[in-house]
Amino acid sequence: MAQNNTEIMAAEQNEVFGEVRKHWGWLLGLGIVFVILGIIGLGMTFGLTMASVLFVGVLILIGGGLQLFDSFKCKGWKSILWHVIIAFLYIFAGIVIITHPLLASTLFTAMLAIGILAVGILRIIMAIELRSSKGWGWVLFSGIISVLLGLVILSHWPVSGLWVIGLLIAIEMIVHGWSYIIMALTVRSIAR
Repeated sequence: MAQNNTEIMAAEQNEVFGEVRKHWGWLLGLGIVFVILGIIGLGMTFGLTMASVLFVGVLILIGGGLQLFDSFKCKGWKSILWHVIIAFLYIFAGIVIITHPLLASTLFTAMLAIGILAVGILRIIMAIELRSSKGWGWVLFSGIISVLLGLVILSHWPVSGLWVIGLLIAIEMIVHGWSYIIMALTVRSIAR
């Protein structure tokens, strides 16, 4: 019976990790690279913010150009005028973002802060409704943290627009890297 359980566990681990068990070192290396890049990003949050805003602007501009190109292939379509107007709006938005990245990052940050604040408020409401359930306190805690984060970002706005996006990207890279490192070390211990 113990042999069967061991075989079942080995099959499940093989299904979950597959080839990663043989190449865990590459996953570990990738995780280390992400952590290093995230730490570098922490030191240059303004540059990371500007780069990400410009990247979004370029993507929106390309999307608008492709939609405009596509609209010329849609002869006879009743909504072609709206298709063209939407394309021009995308192109206009992309140009504005590319030519005014500071303004764009400030506006993006305000929208992000308002979104985080709203999510926090909704989590608090949800926690109050779930207060008879086990673990509701964690939902409440999460909501309070989101509200506080949203308020901190808004209280430093518009200056926070210069660094918040870059900071969040850097933090995400560090967390992502650590998750790969932990996963690689877990796979290594299982492979032995």
